[in-house]
Amino acid sequence: MAKTTRRKTHPQPPATRLLLIRHGEVEARYQGIFGGRIDMNLSPRGKRQAKILADYLRAKTIDAIYASPMKRVQQTLAPTLKQSGHEQKIFHELREVDFGDWTGLNWETVRDRFDFAVHEWLDQLQKPGAPNGESGRTFRARVEPCLREIIRRHPGENVAVFCHGGVIRMLLAILLELPLPKTNSFEVEYASITQVALHPHMAEIELLNFTPWRDLVG
Repeated sequence: MAKTTRRKTHPQPPATRLLLIRHGEVEARYQGIFGGRIDMNLSPRGKRQAKILADYLRAKTIDAIYASPMKRVQQTLAPTLKQSGHEQKIFHELREVDFGDWTGLNWETVRDRFDFAVHEWLDQLQKPGAPNGESGRTFRARVEPCLREIIRRHPGENVAVFCHGGVIRMLLAILLELPLPKTNSFEVEYASITQVALHPHMAEIELLNFTPWRDLVG
């Protein structure tokens, strides 16, 4: 009887998982504008979102937390740190994109003053960028080394990254190898979680724009 030989299989290394978490709702006077480098606070609703977010994350395994230094992110993260006992690592590279001359303007004003449709804002950001602000190239050059360092430090672990909507879009563009404007297809709401599993052969979105506060905050 002929012998059959079994090919040895090597177990795949565990995936590294990134939980990309946007800050909660900001104070009313800054809603609906290009906030960017403005260091604003959370609204009362945003603080409630942050508490519910912390309650949800308490049941998750999180090995490390990285965060933007900006107040709206720090206020969103505070309940999670209080409940979990984790310490954060602040990366200044995770601050929101600098919108230059768009900063503080609402969508309609930017559209009228700079002559492009609202849905094209990521195309404009990509090239040439907001006047006197960051272009897609300079934004990526700031964010990508930070992302690579986080991945390098935590192979096979679960890492929460508390940051901003623009930063999450750039992180997804890098991980999924997409042009930044393509991320306009993804919603990134206040206090949302987007989870990406990094396998040796691909990056897989396991959770997109999940908002645990949705049915609990009025």
